[in-house]
Amino acid sequence: MATRKVIIVGEDEEFLRKISKPVEKFDESLHQLLDDMWDTIKKYNGAGLSAVQIGVLKRVFITATDGNKEYINPVIKEVSKRKKKCTEGCLSVPKRDGKVMRPV
Repeated sequence: MATRKVIIVGEDEEFLRKISKPVEKFDESLHQLLDDMWDTIKKYNGAGLSAVQIGVLKRVFITATDGNKEYINPVIKEVSKRKKKCTEGCLSVPKRDGKVMRPV
């Protein structure tokens, strides 16, 4: 396992805007990616991390909120009409928080 460099907005922002590809092989390299993502999120004390943030164009993200969860090829099927204002940060935008509306 290893930590990976987090891409920061302003350094390689164009990469963060690229379209990630679906995961097709559920193999050791995917497990290694997930392990590295967990190591990275711990190092930077983050709440969530997507693969694109560490330079990998795969549809994968993890979240340490509400239990540790891993999402592979996620699809939004339904969104609640109820929303809640939350304060959030992003490892790719360090030292800045913002208010966002999230479905509950």
